Amino acid sequence: MKKEEIYERLNNVFRDIFDDESIVVNENTTANDIEDWDSLEHINLIVAVEQEFGMKFNMNEVTSMKNVGEMASIILERATK
Repeated sequence: MKKEEIYERLNNVFRDIFDDESIVVNENTTANDIEDWDSLEHINLIVAVEQEFGMKFNMNEVTSMKNVGEMASIILERATK
């Protein structure tokens, strides 16, 4: 899986969770960049990303992610194992 494919799929998840077709995430996107991204939506987002990619983040990964780029890196690392 390539990073471009990961971002394309992440964009779809983010658009679905936040009900906003204009969202385009990149490696620097954070909760500050998306209006409705609060702690509850963060949980919904994590679950949706896990379902989309057929994986589970561990608690350390979830709490250490500072932006979408870190999320994509974890997904890419898991996909290449």
